[in-house]
Amino acid sequence: MEENKMLKVTIDGSEYAYPYGTPYKIIAADFQTRYPSDILLVNRDGKLCELHKVLDRDCSLKMITAQTKPGMQTYERSAVFLMLKAFYDVAGWENVERITAEYSVSNALFILARGNFNLDQTLLDKVEKRMRELAAQALPIEKRSISTDDAIDLFRKSRLVHKAKLLSFRIDSHVNVYTLDGFTDYFYGYMAPDTSYIKCFGLELFENGFVLRLPVRSAPNQLGEFRPSRKLFHALSASARLSEALNASNVAELNDAVSQGNTMQLILSNEAMMEKKIGDIAAEIASRKGVRFVMIAGPSSSGKTTFSHRLSTQLRSCGLHPHAIATDNYFKNREDTPRDENGQYDFECLGAMDVEQFNTDMVRLLHGETVEMPTFNFKKGVREFNGAFLTLRESDVLVIEGIHCLNDQFTHSLPQESKYKIYISCLSTLNIDDHNCSSTTDARLLRRIERDARTRGYSAQATIRMWPSVRRGEERNIFPFQDSADVIFNSALIYEAALLKPYVQPLLFGVPRHSEEYIEAKRLLKYLNYFLPIPSDNIPKTSLMREFIGGGFYHV
Repeated sequence: MEENKMLKVTIDGSEYAYPYGTPYKIIAADFQTRYPSDILLVNRDGKLCELHKVLDRDCSLKMITAQTKPGMQTYERSAVFLMLKAFYDVAGWENVERITAEYSVSNALFILARGNFNLDQTLLDKVEKRMRELAAQALPIEKRSISTDDAIDLFRKSRLVHKAKLLSFRIDSHVNVYTLDGFTDYFYGYMAPDTSYIKCFGLELFENGFVLRLPVRSAPNQLGEFRPSRKLFHALSASARLSEALNASNVAELNDAVSQGNTMQLILSNEAMMEKKIGDIAAEIASRKGVRFVMIAGPSSSGKTTFSHRLSTQLRSCGLHPHAIATDNYFKNREDTPRDENGQYDFECLGAMDVEQFNTDMVRLLHGETVEMPTFNFKKGVREFNGAFLTLRESDVLVIEGIHCLNDQFTHSLPQESKYKIYISCLSTLNIDDHNCSSTTDARLLRRIERDARTRGYSAQATIRMWPSVRRGEERNIFPFQDSADVIFNSALIYEAALLKPYVQPLLFGVPRHSEEYIEAKRLLKYLNYFLPIPSDNIPKTSLMREFIGGGFYHV
């Protein structure tokens, strides 16, 4: 009989025998001492499994903790569930109108709560105390499959109307829901097996809501430092208000617009709002008479190139004459490029740039001299001069784009008053539903997958594989300087995931099932599955999204 059968389990290169039907939680407990933090999931032959699942075949297992991306996502998701349960317990279900997990802010999630209660630190302390009580009880987080129709009815009765609306666009006849001590919710992704796994958290007032503080992957047993960027937060908040104004603050509302034939109106309104913002930035630059250098920096796939073109157009309308400068042309020759800890060329560090030559050239231009501008030959790995001379006239400004543009060490010889610094990033606030927020990192990754495939011939697997390295470079060279910017520009467009879906989905399906990148590809596929697709026909030629899907006016 199956229940008496012993199965072979390979863990860390060694074979073990466990009875058929053994919960993965039991197996994980046998190996917990090998890990500094709780095992939250297992990877069974390339597929993530929750710990309540049971052994039903010979397999290889890898233990997943919060020191991995899937593990930390599981921890955060479970912590949100625990917080929601505790908040409703303390405030009273009848008094809570709406709680929304908005977006990440400095190792925390920003939460908005509305209802018949006074949101102060006293209330949050009570909620946190209740969370710790629930955690101490090791209450099971139970998963079950119910019909989609029943789930919609359940969430409507619970006044979780956006969650019910989201599921109304679901094709599958069934949906998985989670229940914690009588509180049922729907979540995008995996959960911890019980509340005892959620040990590290904190609640504190912040702006017009509060934050759920969480640990970081490098130290999952302690709270991450909470040092929010006010500029970044206000950019996120402004984006959220914009989404509300367009009646597209979550995926359900976006799908509503698509299904009712209002896509064109949404696209044009969103694009018009972005163009106005770019125009406002250009007017601000023009009003500062001493500005000669517009410095633009941002993480990968933020849309820096298209933004710089559109800003240049707006600068011309303000009576200025912009000239584009790519800092890539100031790379040191390949042989002089520093190497990283793995012996590979580190093209993203400041040391890869000829900082002194850049400053010399810029100061000469500032003083009215004529400078022969370099071009970097990436095939040969050397800087070349091909007779491109530049002289700055009185109304000329240089629009300079590069990852180090906000770092004053890169522009150390230039007077501060001569620089206007712009930080651009894709800060999506379009959440799946009230309790499932989207990641801005995901938005940039989807953009890059499509652009890499279109312009560089890279597979989705290759892009996903290199993404952690890209992110590490951003953490070192870009994010520390974002608060020094004069303005933060949010390049996210409400409709972009729906637009990218037909492009990226086939690429993600091409990721081999047994590859390390498959888990991430599968997660992104599930995310895209929530969206109704939007065709590209009506996307303006000047849209920032044309940088990623092609067909744009700027040919980038």
